[in-house]
Amino acid sequence: MLKRKIEDTLTQWKNTPNHKPLVIMGIRQCGKTFITQHFAEANYKKL
Repeated sequence: MLKRKIEDTLTQWKNTPNHKPLVIMGIRQCGKTFITQHFAEANYKKL
């Protein structure tokens, strides 16, 4: 899979203490759900 810039942003968000809830906005069919699920699978035990 291609490395996307948003992956660095999500990792930075995860590592920030006391981070706020994450809101991902964008146009239809740009991969919001895909990148969110991919990030969750790679960084968390449960999805």
